[in-house]
Amino acid sequence: MKRGVGFSLPVTVVVLAITYIYFSTVFIFIDRWFGLLSSPGIFNAVVFTAIALICVFTYAVAVFTDPGRVPSDYAPDIEDAENPIHEIKRKGGDLRFCQKCSQNKPPRAHHCRVCRRCVLRMDHHCIWINNCVGHANYKVFFIFVVYAVIACIYSLVLLVGSLTIDSPDDEQQSGDSFRTAYVISALLVVPLCVALSVLLGWHIYLILHNKTTIEYHEGVRAMWLAEKGGNVYSHPYDLGAYENLTTVLGTNILSWVCPTSRHIGSGLRFRTAYDNLTGALTSK
Repeated sequence: MKRGVGFSLPVTVVVLAITYIYFSTVFIFIDRWFGLLSSPGIFNAVVFTAIALICVFTYAVAVFTDPGRVPSDYAPDIEDAENPIHEIKRKGGDLRFCQKCSQNKPPRAHHCRVCRRCVLRMDHHCIWINNCVGHANYKVFFIFVVYAVIACIYSLVLLVGSLTIDSPDDEQQSGDSFRTAYVISALLVVPLCVALSVLLGWHIYLILHNKTTIEYHEGVRAMWLAEKGGNVYSHPYDLGAYENLTTVLGTNILSWVCPTSRHIGSGLRFRTAYDNLTGALTSK
């Protein structure tokens, strides 16, 4: 499902940053290091352009894809034998209900104050895509971060490599403009490499444990309460590292780096560790 997006300053900043990094990398770093008309220059320009195009495409999909709406007629089926657990409120123990949306909440759904509605399997609201990261666009958001990290590291390597090349003619003709371009590029690329790498590592951790950012913070509190009561807390949606990967990225390993989402289901019900336990008990 697509969504309409008006003007967003953070999205504009991201688009301008991608554009600047692309043109400075291809027409300054690659050109000064290899020469754009040489075989290494053409090869690096083509590869970097392909990575940049994937970044732009996946970013656009993350921005324009609706993260997942709760159907207006959704109601939890407490008698469903295939769904052994139901999420309940911390206080009172009732089934989760959103007072602001005036409807029941499916498992892992949360209300976004910015979007003013409940979002399926909500991870967080990201100002840089002017959208929530949720059930329908989580994978493409993750893939965008993967390719953005690759592009930033690639650009940084080309930046550093081009600085090792002495070209007196270029420096005499446009030394100040080159220095300015290098300074701006370094101020963009270096922090982005660090920030995006940390973000990528964080989401790899979340995927391996089948958690969202919200569930991680809720789990920290639940773990503390469980330990306080002498119990052990276990995240109910953790199916094991490989199963968690396939749940988010798909069963076909070749599709893990492709923005496909046919495997995600409706977002109203998710497999849990209790499903496997129930299956094991009934088979005995």
